[in-house]
Amino acid sequence: MLKFLAKRILLLVPVLLLVSIISFSLFYLSPGDPAEILLTGPQGPPDPAAVEEFRQRAGFNDPAPAMYLRWLSKVIEGDLGYSYVSGGKVSNAVLDSFRPTMRLALISLVISLLISFPLGILSAVRQGSFVDGLGMAVSLLGVSIPNFWLAYLLIILFSLRLDILPVAGYGMGGDIEHLILPAVTLGISAAAVTSRMIRTSMLESLEQDYIVAARARGLSERSVVLRHALRNALLPVITVVSLNFTYLLNGSAVVETVFAWPGIGNLMTRSIYSRDYPVILGCMLFLASIILVMNLLTDICYHYLNPRMAHEVQD
Repeated sequence: MLKFLAKRILLLVPVLLLVSIISFSLFYLSPGDPAEILLTGPQGPPDPAAVEEFRQRAGFNDPAPAMYLRWLSKVIEGDLGYSYVSGGKVSNAVLDSFRPTMRLALISLVISLLISFPLGILSAVRQGSFVDGLGMAVSLLGVSIPNFWLAYLLIILFSLRLDILPVAGYGMGGDIEHLILPAVTLGISAAAVTSRMIRTSMLESLEQDYIVAARARGLSERSVVLRHALRNALLPVITVVSLNFTYLLNGSAVVETVFAWPGIGNLMTRSIYSRDYPVILGCMLFLASIILVMNLLTDICYHYLNPRMAHEVQD
């Protein structure tokens, strides 16, 4: 197990290095002069001398390899640089915005699991019935509806028509009222994918010989489904749940923007519009690290839940 973990952790280094190269290349190859774009205000184009001074101070006049190596050396030391817009440390901005995103992702994941597990299990147990058809129709609808459209529908219904929930914002410290609509929006889309996977995995599990043996021993259908079939159907579901959680952390930029949620997706969107490259690079590197860590945790869960994989790792 320790050798397996050591190998996986060592693989994180070249992947993160590749991500940093791609991210920096996108920044360097983006059209327009970043110094001129950053200094352009309502009064019109900036003074050429001010633009040149900013380019010199930010190192934009250096060759791309020198700029990348200088940035990478600071990243290795734990310094993501300073924002061109606010002047604050990028690391502080990323961490401050990640807390609301993590909170939103966790609540959304709980909502998706509360919806997907009953829906997927009932659809599998009653395959071909009206309940199965309804469950699959609901999951297909959840996959098909774009997040931003669902978000606007929820805003119109619960905020404008019923007037029971706030339209957007974070509230005082992230009040639960402000969390409900964005969490439900993300949770429904994640539940649609998870419920289909649970149904498929449960159908495969219910056809196994040990399920026939459990029923032959006189166990109740509830015990057969929940204690035997569901337990053995969880392995492929873990991968989907892990991917969903990663998506909720990294792919919620549109929902955060619609609901003015001060998360890392919203921060990255605003930084792209303002060409705040240190913040963009810091967010991309941080989110890539989150994805890799989640994949590592998923492999560890597989190791403990699947004895065959544990034996393969030992071999």
